[in-house]
Amino acid sequence: MSTSISKFEDSTTTFTGWASSGSLPLKKFSYHPRPLGPKDVEVEVTHCGICGSDISTITGGWGQLPTPCIAGHEIVGTVIAAGPQSLRHVGDLVGIGGVINSCGKCKDCTTGYQQLCTKKSFVFNDIYHDGSNVETRGGFADRIRVNSEFAYRIPSEISPAEAAPLLCAGITTYTPLKHYGAGPGKRVGVMGIGGLGHLAIQWAAAFKADEVVAISTSDGKREEAKKLGATKFVNSRNEEERKAARHSLDILLLTSNDKDTDWAELIDYVANHGILVLLAMPEIPTIAVPPAALLMRHVSIAGSLTGGREVTQEMLDFAAKTGVRPWIITMPMSDPNAAVKVTIEGRPRYRVVMETEAAARLQKH
Repeated sequence: MSTSISKFEDSTTTFTGWASSGSLPLKKFSYHPRPLGPKDVEVEVTHCGICGSDISTITGGWGQLPTPCIAGHEIVGTVIAAGPQSLRHVGDLVGIGGVINSCGKCKDCTTGYQQLCTKKSFVFNDIYHDGSNVETRGGFADRIRVNSEFAYRIPSEISPAEAAPLLCAGITTYTPLKHYGAGPGKRVGVMGIGGLGHLAIQWAAAFKADEVVAISTSDGKREEAKKLGATKFVNSRNEEERKAARHSLDILLLTSNDKDTDWAELIDYVANHGILVLLAMPEIPTIAVPPAALLMRHVSIAGSLTGGREVTQEMLDFAAKTGVRPWIITMPMSDPNAAVKVTIEGRPRYRVVMETEAAARLQKH
Protein backbone atom coordinates (compact mmCIF):
# COMPACT_ATOMS: atom_id res chain seq x y z
CA MET A 1 0.00 0.00 0.00
CA SER A 2 1.18 3.48 -0.81
CA THR A 3 1.83 5.21 2.53
CA SER A 4 1.80 8.86 1.43
CA ILE A 5 -1.65 10.47 1.54
CA SER A 6 -2.20 13.92 0.05
CA LYS A 7 -5.03 16.07 -1.23
CA PHE A 8 -4.35 14.56 -4.64
CA GLU A 9 -5.20 11.04 -3.44
CA ASP A 10 -8.62 9.59 -2.68
CA SER A 11 -8.00 7.83 0.62
CA THR A 12 -11.59 6.55 0.69
CA THR A 13 -10.89 3.90 -1.94
CA THR A 14 -8.11 1.49 -2.85
CA PHE A 15 -7.22 0.03 -6.23
CA THR A 16 -5.14 -3.12 -6.55
CA GLY A 17 -2.94 -4.22 -9.41
CA TRP A 18 0.17 -6.16 -10.32
CA ALA A 19 3.35 -4.09 -10.13
CA SER A 20 7.01 -4.32 -11.06
CA SER A 21 9.93 -2.54 -9.47
CA GLY A 22 12.07 -3.18 -12.51
CA SER A 23 12.14 -6.96 -12.67
CA LEU A 24 9.83 -9.95 -12.61
CA PRO A 25 7.77 -11.43 -11.07
CA LEU A 26 4.94 -8.96 -10.83
CA LYS A 27 3.60 -8.57 -7.31
CA LYS A 28 0.30 -7.34 -5.93
CA PHE A 29 0.32 -3.63 -5.14
CA SER A 30 -2.47 -1.46 -3.75
CA TYR A 31 -2.74 2.30 -3.94
CA HIS A 32 -5.11 5.25 -3.57
CA PRO A 33 -6.16 6.76 -6.92
CA ARG A 34 -6.46 10.45 -7.57
CA PRO A 35 -9.87 11.93 -6.70
CA LEU A 36 -12.57 11.52 -9.34
CA GLY A 37 -12.56 14.83 -11.24
CA PRO A 38 -15.55 16.43 -12.96
CA LYS A 39 -14.53 15.04 -16.37
CA ASP A 40 -13.20 11.71 -15.06
CA VAL A 41 -14.50 8.18 -15.17
CA GLU A 42 -13.71 5.24 -12.93
CA VAL A 43 -13.50 2.05 -14.97
CA GLU A 44 -13.72 -1.51 -13.71
CA VAL A 45 -11.15 -3.31 -15.85
CA THR A 46 -12.38 -6.42 -17.64
CA HIS A 47 -9.56 -6.92 -20.17
CA CYS A 48 -6.01 -5.74 -20.69
CA GLY A 49 -3.65 -6.71 -23.49
CA ILE A 50 0.09 -7.18 -23.03
CA CYS A 51 2.35 -5.16 -25.32
CA GLY A 52 6.09 -5.16 -25.92
CA SER A 53 6.20 -1.73 -24.28
CA ASP A 54 4.82 -3.28 -21.10
CA ILE A 55 7.54 -5.93 -21.18
CA SER A 56 10.34 -3.42 -21.80
CA THR A 57 9.10 -1.36 -18.85
CA ILE A 58 8.47 -4.04 -16.25
CA THR A 59 11.72 -5.88 -16.96
CA GLY A 60 13.82 -2.72 -16.75
CA GLY A 61 14.72 -2.75 -20.43
CA TRP A 62 13.89 0.94 -20.73
CA GLY A 63 15.62 1.89 -17.51
CA GLN A 64 15.17 1.83 -13.79
CA LEU A 65 11.68 2.29 -12.36
CA PRO A 66 11.53 4.98 -9.66
CA THR A 67 8.46 3.48 -7.98
CA PRO A 68 6.40 0.28 -8.33
CA CYS A 69 4.87 0.36 -11.78
CA ILE A 70 1.50 -1.09 -12.76
CA ALA A 71 1.76 -1.48 -16.54
CA GLY A 72 -0.97 -2.11 -19.08
CA HIS A 73 -2.19 0.26 -21.80
CA GLU A 74 -4.62 -1.86 -23.83
CA ILE A 75 -7.48 -1.52 -21.40
CA VAL A 76 -11.18 -2.29 -21.73
CA GLY A 77 -13.73 -2.05 -18.97
CA THR A 78 -17.04 -0.76 -17.72
CA VAL A 79 -17.61 2.73 -16.35
CA ILE A 80 -18.71 2.40 -12.72
CA ALA A 81 -18.47 6.08 -11.72
CA ALA A 82 -18.46 9.32 -13.69
CA GLY A 83 -17.93 12.99 -12.92
CA PRO A 84 -20.71 15.49 -13.71
CA GLN A 85 -18.95 16.69 -16.89
CA SER A 86 -17.89 13.25 -18.11
CA LEU A 87 -18.32 12.29 -21.76
CA ARG A 88 -19.08 8.71 -20.71
CA HIS A 89 -21.76 7.31 -18.45
CA VAL A 90 -22.05 4.58 -15.86
CA GLY A 91 -22.47 1.26 -17.66
CA ASP A 92 -20.61 2.30 -20.82
CA LEU A 93 -18.02 -0.09 -22.22
CA VAL A 94 -14.87 1.92 -22.91
CA GLY A 95 -11.28 1.49 -24.01
CA ILE A 96 -8.21 3.25 -22.64
CA GLY A 97 -4.88 3.44 -24.41
CA GLY A 98 -1.41 4.76 -23.77
CA VAL A 99 -2.26 8.44 -23.26
CA ILE A 100 -4.82 9.48 -20.65
CA ASN A 101 -4.50 13.25 -20.38
CA SER A 102 -3.13 16.34 -22.14
CA CYS A 103 -3.31 20.11 -21.76
CA GLY A 104 -6.12 20.46 -24.31
CA LYS A 105 -4.92 23.91 -25.39
CA CYS A 106 -1.66 23.61 -27.34
CA LYS A 107 -1.39 23.34 -31.13
CA ASP A 108 -1.00 19.55 -30.99
CA CYS A 109 -4.06 19.12 -28.77
CA THR A 110 -6.26 21.40 -30.88
CA THR A 111 -5.25 19.68 -34.12
CA GLY A 112 -5.86 16.13 -32.95
CA TYR A 113 -2.34 15.13 -31.91
CA GLN A 114 -2.85 14.95 -28.16
CA GLN A 115 -0.24 12.19 -27.98
CA LEU A 116 2.42 14.79 -28.87
CA CYS A 117 1.40 17.35 -26.22
CA THR A 118 4.32 18.26 -23.96
CA LYS A 119 1.98 17.94 -20.97
CA LYS A 120 0.46 14.62 -21.94
CA SER A 121 0.32 11.85 -19.36
CA PHE A 122 1.03 8.26 -20.22
CA VAL A 123 -1.20 5.72 -18.54
CA PHE A 124 1.65 4.26 -16.46
CA ASN A 125 5.17 5.10 -15.30
CA ASP A 126 4.35 8.81 -15.59
CA ILE A 127 2.67 11.62 -13.64
CA TYR A 128 -0.21 13.99 -14.21
CA HIS A 129 1.32 17.24 -15.47
CA ASP A 130 -1.44 19.37 -14.02
CA GLY A 131 0.38 20.41 -10.87
CA SER A 132 -0.70 17.40 -8.85
CA ASN A 133 2.24 15.17 -9.87
CA VAL A 134 0.09 12.13 -9.10
CA GLU A 135 1.66 8.94 -10.46
CA THR A 136 -0.19 7.15 -13.23
CA ARG A 137 -0.86 3.43 -13.03
CA GLY A 138 -2.13 1.21 -15.81
CA GLY A 139 -4.49 -1.62 -16.58
CA PHE A 140 -2.85 -4.62 -14.90
CA ALA A 141 -5.33 -3.77 -12.15
CA ASP A 142 -8.92 -4.02 -11.00
CA ARG A 143 -9.83 -0.36 -11.66
CA ILE A 144 -8.50 2.82 -13.20
CA ARG A 145 -9.52 6.49 -13.22
CA VAL A 146 -8.89 8.68 -16.28
CA ASN A 147 -10.09 11.77 -18.07
CA SER A 148 -13.20 10.64 -19.95
CA GLU A 149 -11.96 12.38 -23.10
CA PHE A 150 -9.43 9.54 -23.33
CA ALA A 151 -11.96 6.77 -22.64
CA TYR A 152 -13.16 5.57 -26.03
CA ARG A 153 -16.50 4.09 -26.99
CA ILE A 154 -16.17 0.42 -27.93
CA PRO A 155 -18.46 -0.43 -30.87
CA SER A 156 -20.87 -3.26 -30.15
CA GLU A 157 -19.53 -5.24 -33.13
CA ILE A 158 -16.17 -5.73 -31.38
CA SER A 159 -15.86 -8.06 -28.40
CA PRO A 160 -14.20 -6.55 -25.31
CA ALA A 161 -11.29 -9.00 -25.51
CA GLU A 162 -10.64 -8.18 -29.17
CA ALA A 163 -10.98 -4.46 -28.53
CA ALA A 164 -8.14 -4.37 -26.01
CA PRO A 165 -5.17 -4.72 -28.44
CA LEU A 166 -6.69 -2.11 -30.72
CA LEU A 167 -5.98 0.52 -28.03
CA CYS A 168 -2.24 0.17 -28.67
CA ALA A 169 -1.27 -2.25 -31.42
CA GLY A 170 -4.27 -1.15 -33.44
CA ILE A 171 -3.90 2.61 -33.20
CA THR A 172 -0.09 2.46 -33.43
CA THR A 173 -0.34 0.87 -36.86
CA TYR A 174 -3.48 2.65 -38.07
CA THR A 175 -2.17 6.18 -37.44
CA PRO A 176 0.88 6.16 -39.77
CA LEU A 177 -0.97 4.34 -42.54
CA LYS A 178 -3.65 7.02 -42.54
CA HIS A 179 -1.17 9.87 -42.06
CA TYR A 180 1.00 8.81 -45.00
CA GLY A 181 -1.89 8.03 -47.32
CA ALA A 182 -2.04 4.25 -47.51
CA GLY A 183 -4.64 3.24 -50.05
CA PRO A 184 -5.09 2.90 -53.81
CA GLY A 185 -1.91 3.80 -55.64
CA LYS A 186 0.34 2.96 -52.69
CA ARG A 187 2.42 -0.13 -51.95
CA VAL A 188 2.65 -0.86 -48.24
CA GLY A 189 5.15 -3.11 -46.52
CA VAL A 190 5.06 -4.46 -42.99
CA MET A 191 8.29 -5.67 -41.41
CA GLY A 192 7.60 -8.03 -38.52
CA ILE A 193 4.43 -10.10 -38.29
CA GLY A 194 3.57 -10.01 -34.63
CA GLY A 195 1.31 -8.09 -32.26
CA LEU A 196 1.59 -4.88 -34.30
CA GLY A 197 2.37 -6.34 -37.70
CA HIS A 198 -0.61 -8.64 -37.98
CA LEU A 199 -2.90 -5.64 -37.51
CA ALA A 200 -0.87 -3.43 -39.84
CA ILE A 201 -1.37 -5.96 -42.64
CA GLN A 202 -5.12 -5.97 -42.04
CA TRP A 203 -5.32 -2.16 -42.00
CA ALA A 204 -3.35 -1.85 -45.24
CA ALA A 205 -5.66 -4.36 -46.91
CA ALA A 206 -8.73 -2.57 -45.54
CA PHE A 207 -7.37 0.73 -46.90
CA LYS A 208 -7.20 -1.03 -50.30
CA ALA A 209 -3.49 -0.46 -50.92
CA ASP A 210 -2.33 -1.72 -54.32
CA GLU A 211 0.10 -4.11 -52.63
CA VAL A 212 0.42 -5.30 -49.04
CA VAL A 213 3.82 -6.89 -48.56
CA ALA A 214 4.55 -8.87 -45.40
CA ILE A 215 8.25 -9.22 -44.59
CA SER A 216 9.56 -11.76 -42.10
CA THR A 217 12.79 -13.57 -41.31
CA SER A 218 11.35 -17.01 -42.05
CA ASP A 219 8.61 -18.79 -43.99
CA GLY A 220 6.78 -19.75 -40.80
CA LYS A 221 4.18 -17.01 -41.16
CA ARG A 222 3.78 -17.02 -44.94
CA GLU A 223 0.31 -18.57 -44.98
CA GLU A 224 -0.87 -16.58 -41.98
CA ALA A 225 0.23 -13.35 -43.68
CA LYS A 226 -1.92 -14.21 -46.68
CA LYS A 227 -4.91 -14.89 -44.43
CA LEU A 228 -4.39 -11.49 -42.84
CA GLY A 229 -4.57 -9.82 -46.25
CA ALA A 230 -1.01 -9.69 -47.59
CA THR A 231 -0.74 -9.83 -51.36
CA LYS A 232 2.94 -10.75 -51.23
CA PHE A 233 5.31 -12.34 -48.71
CA VAL A 234 9.06 -11.74 -48.52
CA ASN A 235 11.43 -13.93 -46.53
CA SER A 236 14.19 -11.42 -45.76
CA ARG A 237 16.73 -14.25 -45.55
CA ASN A 238 15.86 -15.44 -49.03
CA GLU A 239 18.21 -13.47 -51.27
CA GLU A 240 16.04 -13.87 -54.37
CA GLU A 241 12.87 -12.67 -52.66
CA ARG A 242 14.68 -9.81 -50.94
CA LYS A 243 16.23 -8.55 -54.18
CA ALA A 244 12.88 -8.75 -55.97
CA ALA A 245 11.39 -6.42 -53.35
CA ARG A 246 14.14 -3.75 -53.58
CA HIS A 247 12.96 -0.14 -53.97
CA SER A 248 9.35 -1.25 -54.20
CA LEU A 249 7.50 0.09 -51.14
CA ASP A 250 6.00 3.55 -50.75
CA ILE A 251 5.40 3.00 -47.03
CA LEU A 252 7.27 0.49 -44.88
CA LEU A 253 6.19 0.03 -41.28
CA LEU A 254 8.86 -1.33 -38.97
CA THR A 255 6.98 -3.01 -36.15
CA SER A 256 9.94 -4.54 -34.31
CA ASN A 257 13.70 -4.16 -34.14
CA ASP A 258 16.70 -5.21 -32.10
CA LYS A 259 20.40 -4.43 -31.73
CA ASP A 260 21.17 -6.40 -34.90
CA THR A 261 18.72 -4.56 -37.15
CA ASP A 262 20.26 -3.87 -40.56
CA TRP A 263 19.00 -0.38 -41.33
CA ALA A 264 20.60 -0.25 -44.77
CA GLU A 265 18.70 -3.40 -45.75
CA LEU A 266 15.43 -1.97 -44.49
CA ILE A 267 15.88 1.25 -46.43
CA ASP A 268 16.65 -0.82 -49.52
CA TYR A 269 13.03 -2.02 -49.57
CA VAL A 270 11.73 1.55 -49.75
CA ALA A 271 10.97 3.12 -53.13
CA ASN A 272 12.32 6.49 -54.22
CA HIS A 273 10.45 9.21 -52.31
CA GLY A 274 9.15 6.51 -49.95
CA ILE A 275 9.15 6.43 -46.18
CA LEU A 276 10.25 4.01 -43.47
CA VAL A 277 8.17 4.45 -40.32
CA LEU A 278 9.55 3.31 -36.98
CA LEU A 279 6.84 2.07 -34.62
CA ALA A 280 8.78 0.04 -32.05
CA MET A 281 10.97 1.74 -29.47
CA PRO A 282 14.33 -0.07 -29.34
CA GLU A 283 16.02 -0.68 -26.01
CA ILE A 284 19.27 0.58 -27.54
CA PRO A 285 19.62 4.40 -27.47
CA THR A 286 20.69 5.01 -31.08
CA ILE A 287 20.24 3.58 -34.55
CA ALA A 288 22.86 3.53 -37.31
CA VAL A 289 21.51 4.74 -40.64
CA PRO A 290 23.78 5.19 -43.69
CA PRO A 291 23.10 8.76 -44.94
CA ALA A 292 23.69 7.91 -48.59
CA ALA A 293 20.81 5.45 -48.51
CA LEU A 294 18.51 8.39 -47.76
CA LEU A 295 20.13 11.14 -49.81
CA MET A 296 20.53 9.28 -53.10
CA ARG A 297 16.86 8.25 -53.36
CA HIS A 298 14.90 10.89 -51.39
CA VAL A 299 13.95 8.29 -48.79
CA SER A 300 12.63 9.47 -45.41
CA ILE A 301 12.62 7.91 -41.96
CA ALA A 302 9.88 8.84 -39.52
CA GLY A 303 8.56 7.77 -36.15
CA SER A 304 4.93 7.47 -35.10
CA LEU A 305 3.53 7.37 -31.57
CA THR A 306 0.06 5.91 -30.92
CA GLY A 307 -2.74 8.31 -31.99
CA GLY A 308 -4.82 11.28 -30.92
CA ARG A 309 -8.32 11.16 -29.54
CA GLU A 310 -10.23 11.65 -32.79
CA VAL A 311 -8.23 9.16 -34.82
CA THR A 312 -8.45 6.55 -32.05
CA GLN A 313 -12.23 6.60 -32.07
CA GLU A 314 -12.15 6.62 -35.88
CA MET A 315 -9.91 3.54 -35.81
CA LEU A 316 -12.29 1.64 -33.54
CA ASP A 317 -15.26 2.49 -35.74
CA PHE A 318 -13.31 1.53 -38.88
CA ALA A 319 -12.40 -1.83 -37.32
CA ALA A 320 -16.06 -2.45 -36.51
CA LYS A 321 -17.03 -1.66 -40.10
CA THR A 322 -14.29 -3.56 -41.94
CA GLY A 323 -13.83 -6.60 -39.68
CA VAL A 324 -10.23 -5.88 -38.74
CA ARG A 325 -9.59 -7.81 -35.53
CA PRO A 326 -6.52 -8.85 -33.54
CA TRP A 327 -5.74 -12.53 -33.24
CA ILE A 328 -5.69 -13.17 -29.51
CA ILE A 329 -5.44 -15.70 -26.74
CA THR A 330 -7.00 -14.92 -23.36
CA MET A 331 -5.46 -15.68 -19.99
CA PRO A 332 -6.58 -14.80 -16.44
CA MET A 333 -5.20 -11.65 -14.85
CA SER A 334 -5.21 -13.54 -11.57
CA ASP A 335 -1.91 -15.04 -12.79
CA PRO A 336 -0.31 -12.21 -14.78
CA ASN A 337 3.18 -13.67 -14.55
CA ALA A 338 2.07 -16.66 -16.59
CA ALA A 339 0.63 -14.33 -19.24
CA VAL A 340 3.80 -12.22 -19.26
CA LYS A 341 5.92 -15.37 -19.64
CA VAL A 342 3.93 -16.52 -22.66
CA THR A 343 4.32 -13.06 -24.21
CA ILE A 344 8.07 -12.91 -23.61
CA GLU A 345 8.49 -16.35 -25.17
CA GLY A 346 6.69 -15.13 -28.28
CA ARG A 347 4.21 -17.98 -28.26
CA PRO A 348 0.88 -16.23 -28.91
CA ARG A 349 -0.56 -15.64 -32.35
CA TYR A 350 -0.55 -12.72 -31.88
CA ARG A 351 -1.59 -11.00 -28.66
CA VAL A 352 -2.21 -12.06 -25.07
CA VAL A 353 -5.25 -10.44 -23.45
CA MET A 354 -5.72 -10.85 -19.73
CA GLU A 355 -9.25 -11.15 -18.35
CA THR A 356 -10.30 -10.13 -14.86
CA GLU A 357 -13.11 -11.59 -12.79
CA ALA A 358 -15.23 -8.66 -13.96
CA ALA A 359 -15.07 -10.04 -17.51
CA ALA A 360 -17.27 -12.96 -16.53
CA ARG A 361 -19.90 -10.61 -15.12
CA LEU A 362 -19.76 -8.55 -18.32
CA GLN A 363 -20.36 -11.64 -20.46
CA LYS A 364 -23.48 -12.52 -18.49
CA HIS A 365 -24.99 -9.22 -19.51
